Amino acid sequence: MDISEIKVSLNSSNSQDRLKALTALREYEPDVVVPLLKSKLRDPEFLVRSFVAMGLGRKQRADAFEALIDMVKKDGDYNVRAEAANSLSLYGQAAIPYLVEAFRANDHWLIRRSIIAALTELSDPEALFEVTLIALNDQDLTVQESGIDCLGFLSSSSKSAEALQQLLLRVNADWWRVRLRVAKALRSFDAPEAKVALQQLRQDEDHRVVGAAMEALL
Repeated sequence: MDISEIKVSLNSSNSQDRLKALTALREYEPDVVVPLLKSKLRDPEFLVRSFVAMGLGRKQRADAFEALIDMVKKDGDYNVRAEAANSLSLYGQAAIPYLVEAFRANDHWLIRRSIIAALTELSDPEALFEVTLIALNDQDLTVQESGIDCLGFLSSSSKSAEALQQLLLRVNADWWRVRLRVAKALRSFDAPEAKVALQQLRQDEDHRVVGAAMEALL
């Protein structure tokens, strides 16, 4: 598909044509692609805007970075904001403050889990711990679980001691799924307190938690 064909398809009333055109842009350089992607930032179809977000992550330029920041903040669909956050993370360290800000501003589980996953790849324990503390108090259990997983991920970082303390606070959590995740995360820590907590979890009332704790002690 040449550029003239792509431009025609991008203006088609058929969203499938627009998606095909966006896919075809993968073959071109950022200076050609980014202006065309930006022309579809307000497309009525959320899937088209999601493709735009993906493209802006792959075809990197300063204005593509700014466009992704705008999408994370303002797009009306949580799927698009989550995709924009994923693409923003591809810009590396420069994206971190914007991802943290987006995590604070968006309470949808998909956006928050996407940002947590992105931050685990960016080697910034401070930022990851900051969003983890928020995740641990989220109303959505899956976000809480992602936060607990991050505590284990932080075991070899400068936030290790603080992460362990957060895990120890949740050894007696009401939800068995939280205690299960705690048991799994604790296996990453060598501290005596972690071993004691795992011994306690081996006596848990839920067999799934017991299994996770026993596995961690092997």
